[in-house]
Amino acid sequence: MSLHNVLLAVGPGDKDRIEQMAQTLVDIAGPSDATVLLAHVFTQDEFDSTLERMNIEDSADIPADTVARQHATIKTIAERLDDEDLTYEIKGAIGSHGDEIIRLATEANSDLVIVGGRKRSPTGKAVFGSTAQEVMLSAPCPVTFVRGE
Repeated sequence: MSLHNVLLAVGPGDKDRIEQMAQTLVDIAGPSDATVLLAHVFTQDEFDSTLERMNIEDSADIPADTVARQHATIKTIAERLDDEDLTYEIKGAIGSHGDEIIRLATEANSDLVIVGGRKRSPTGKAVFGSTAQEVMLSAPCPVTFVRGE
């Protein structure tokens, strides 16, 4: 399968698996010379909390793309992609994690989506939901799941 556009989507729970996600992205996108879309998806509460931590008071004027570019998780992956000479764009989105990842994948005409998650029991998924599961079932393209430790 030829890859042209790869979406790597991260959220607040991914900081512990960033190295694994970055390596997976490099292993997949590097050889194919794909363009990468790095996306950080925030719920509205997560976005507001992030703005507070950044000491930004008026969130109405701050685009989600700007906040995503300044987020440590995205910066870490971007540095790795710079080291590997991979082309990428950074996007931020606010909304339901699964819905926004699917929307971004569709808009970017992604050939592959990479998401992270942790192992959950079937009961845990039923009770708490799973963004990765939602994306795997509804994405417009194949999905690679990077499981955390």
